[in-house]
Amino acid sequence: MSTEKDPSVWHGFKAFLMRGNVVELAVAVVVGAAFSNIVNSVVKGVINPVVGAIGTKNLDHYSSCLSSSCKGDDGIQIMWGSVLGATLQFLITAAVVYFLMVLPMAKFLARQEARKKAKDGMREPHEVIEVTELQVLEEIRDELVARRGGEHERA
Repeated sequence: MSTEKDPSVWHGFKAFLMRGNVVELAVAVVVGAAFSNIVNSVVKGVINPVVGAIGTKNLDHYSSCLSSSCKGDDGIQIMWGSVLGATLQFLITAAVVYFLMVLPMAKFLARQEARKKAKDGMREPHEVIEVTELQVLEEIRDELVARRGGEHERA
């Protein structure tokens, strides 16, 4: 590799990293990982004990056996408790994201759009008339003919 190409490649890579959407995506991943820990804690510390009032505290222990004997690792077990736990985690995450992030942002954007429309509505609309070159030439011709005709009548 030549030394002339290295700075441009480095600058291009740096420009790519510093683009707004790449930085925002990195922040979103980090915040999402931290948020995931909070949701997991809520499910394990609050939801599982509530469900545990009915049976076991750990949802992973809920299962159904498809074979005649399911002792230990023997038999075919359907671990529906872990699916239920993952579903609860997903629903809690989706609800928090929707109600605390998506819904307020949608309301904010709707208010901004309404303000913009109100501001644009207060201005007088400018009428834009599109005229083709042929129409302009025809108007000039008609004007010249009208003037010529007026001169002939005077004479």
